[in-house]
Amino acid sequence: MNFKVFIFISFLSLINLTSCIDNGLGLTPQMGWNSWNYFHCNVSEDLIKQTADALVSTGLATLGYRYVNIDDCWQVSRDSSNRIVADPVTFPSGIAALAEYVHSKGLLFGLYSDAGNYTCQDRPGSLGYEEIDAQTYADWKVDYLKYDNCNNGGISPKIRYPPMRDALNKTGRPIFYSICEWGRENPATWAPNVGNSWRTTPDISDNWYSMIWRIQYNNLWWKYAGPGAWNDPDMLEVGNGGMTSIEYKTHFSLWSIAKSPLIIGCDVRNIDKDTLTILSAVEVIAINQDSLGVQGHIVNETETTQIWSGPLSGNRYSLLLLNKGRETTKIVANWSDLGLDTTTKYTVRDIWERENIGVYSGSFEAIVESHDVFMGTLTAV
Repeated sequence: MNFKVFIFISFLSLINLTSCIDNGLGLTPQMGWNSWNYFHCNVSEDLIKQTADALVSTGLATLGYRYVNIDDCWQVSRDSSNRIVADPVTFPSGIAALAEYVHSKGLLFGLYSDAGNYTCQDRPGSLGYEEIDAQTYADWKVDYLKYDNCNNGGISPKIRYPPMRDALNKTGRPIFYSICEWGRENPATWAPNVGNSWRTTPDISDNWYSMIWRIQYNNLWWKYAGPGAWNDPDMLEVGNGGMTSIEYKTHFSLWSIAKSPLIIGCDVRNIDKDTLTILSAVEVIAINQDSLGVQGHIVNETETTQIWSGPLSGNRYSLLLLNKGRETTKIVANWSDLGLDTTTKYTVRDIWERENIGVYSGSFEAIVESHDVFMGTLTAV
């Protein structure tokens, strides 16, 4: 390697280690909606306006789902000044006007780009254009950036992602920075200084095995997460049709206890009752948004069962009993598994049913159906 190049890369690495994201955002995991899982490239300003309206009319916005994020395919080119240009056919009013509409609903507006020469759908990427793109987003009043990892020229994400952080900081506008490098270089170990969240896994698919694999792999990195910096096992598939209602309930429960971003991925304009009930589970959301900000994690497991737990504010603890197997089974959580004083009694609250179910000493057990969970809180008596 050329010596000057080596010195330059080493200097960049030093900057990356000593700088940090400076926006004050993400003190709890982000909540909102993203277009990709259901609509893929079929995005338009009408869709985004209708989605914003639906988030308000369903009550989801009131529950905290405030980011309305357009994924890939909104951009088509750069102008003579190298500013990114939105598709004039699907976004005829422009991005600034669309952001203004979303803001008028009391919501926040997000966009997508890529830390490569092109996005995953071969639209213009931001590699080498970080400052002009960040300033353009700020001028448009963008509140959130999802930053993908395609067409990256083989350059390490540790080199490619910090320049956009610095460019966003430079604008002076608080823009949530969602890193999406698919877990390629263990971002939990370096991204807390770079973004507000980072993908720990490849893209999710709408099926049980994809969902379970991602949350289990995400669990490996639980110690690295905290206020302003979150592990992200990808967006929610709840309501997209590939899993049962019980499996979607489990999906939502696992994302919530693991302090994962709660980014809806279905068509909320046509949301069904079961999906709305799951996404509106107030006490489950409260676990995700708890101010202590400690990621719940696996504390004990067998081949077909898992026990998840983590501390909460108010000297409480979260508890999730997961049955991955095909048969209904009894799952026992011992206080010792949870790191609790074995002599202390705890009130157990079922947060899906929203009721206290008793005071327990030493352990708690529940009968859990296939692919279902028990999810609750423990409060010392």
